[in-house]
Amino acid sequence: MFWRLVGLAWTSEAKPRLLVGQLIVLNSFLNGTMMDLAQVKLLVKIVNPQAIFRDPFRRGKNILVMCDAYTPAGVPIPTNKRYKAAKIFSHPDIIAEEPWYGIEQEYTLLQKEVKWPVGWPVGGYPGPQGPYYCGIGVDKAFGRDIVDAHYKASLYAGVNICGINGEVMPGQWEFQVGTSVGISAGDELWVARYILERITEIAGVVLSFDPKPIQGDWNGAGAHTNYSTKSTRNDGGYEVIKKAIEKLGLRHKEHIAAYGEGNERRLTGRHETADINTFTWGVANRGASIRVGRDTEKNGKGYFEDRRPASNMDPYVVTSMIAETTILWKP
Repeated sequence: MFWRLVGLAWTSEAKPRLLVGQLIVLNSFLNGTMMDLAQVKLLVKIVNPQAIFRDPFRRGKNILVMCDAYTPAGVPIPTNKRYKAAKIFSHPDIIAEEPWYGIEQEYTLLQKEVKWPVGWPVGGYPGPQGPYYCGIGVDKAFGRDIVDAHYKASLYAGVNICGINGEVMPGQWEFQVGTSVGISAGDELWVARYILERITEIAGVVLSFDPKPIQGDWNGAGAHTNYSTKSTRNDGGYEVIKKAIEKLGLRHKEHIAAYGEGNERRLTGRHETADINTFTWGVANRGASIRVGRDTEKNGKGYFEDRRPASNMDPYVVTSMIAETTILWKP
């Protein structure tokens, strides 16, 4: 996706809060050498500010501005997935349902020189999976300083980050963003990813969102997406959830095609995944495409979790597609 976080400074002492509408639209182009005017024109983009966050690196009155990109004619560029998502989330039926999202972003930290997970012996393997999930200790948790720095920086920025944990594969971690409403889930996850990559840059570690960074008997990396609507959260919501899941099953192939690159290496039916070609759902079932929590079943209302998205998915695509399928789409 072509997107940009622009670093700006607040210039008015009288305005501690800056609104997106107060920011200017920026002309941007990629600089290069030996380019003629025609080439430069092809690279010109209009960058529109969409969301504001505090800058955890420069701090003070500096801000990060989440932008999306358009051609000079005002047409969203092909990788601007936010534009379509915003149109979907602005539909009256979706606004009325107030969709909530909680995204579990998994990622892997790699040693810079060898692109091998941190904490692993170079050219070798650690002990088998088991003790690393939510583990503590120097022999189980590798990279916690990066993880904690990211959590604190995201909180400072105003990202609605709500948790972190060590994952099943050593060197792999997860952070959670949410509850976020509508388009803000995509904005917040992209900014959280940006902050994480800035921090790994400082630490001299490579950040990977590959859904299966290490082949073999090791868990992959996903971006499980938890979802609810006003109807699912109200009394009788469990029946609404089951109808929504039925719709998702009917569009399984379309969703899989949009849920991230390389996902076929992760969704094998092993390592807490469902097979990529099969749609299943169940209560408290980590091996299903869609998992419903026990509390949701017990209370007769709540949320469900789409476990299919890969760690490298575009959150604008995934969140808007789930809303479109479950609320707008008519089988």
